[in-house]
Amino acid sequence: MPTLRWITPNPAPAHTQVLVMASRFELTSLTHVPAFLVKSMSSWNQIKTAPGAYGASLIAQPLRRVFYTLSAWQNRDSLYRYAKADPHGDAMRAMRPAMRSFTHVFWEAGSGELPITWNEAKQRLAEQPGTATPGR
Repeated sequence: MPTLRWITPNPAPAHTQVLVMASRFELTSLTHVPAFLVKSMSSWNQIKTAPGAYGASLIAQPLRRVFYTLSAWQNRDSLYRYAKADPHGDAMRAMRPAMRSFTHVFWEAGSGELPITWNEAKQRLAEQPGTATPGR
């Protein structure tokens, strides 16, 4: 599962602003990778029916213990409802102790800019001042 291509669960209305989120996760050990992959697939299936989800993609680099997510949303409320709901909420709680690092970034984009490119997402992640440690 190296890359899950951009999907569009709900088409974004034309000429509107959308919330984009990119994230990068690094696990502490290869032993956590199988559980993370299983939980990622459950969250991937959840996003396909999430209200307010305009798009999503995932890059998995399991041997490096690194995973990237990229998604577009109607607003922060729709993103947070998805993030807190199970199975995604359960995945966050279960995997938090296995995280070495977690970085994320939000920005607004026009609906006509979707799908967002991975180059843009990775550049924005790289510009973040530091890496957040899970649980802090």
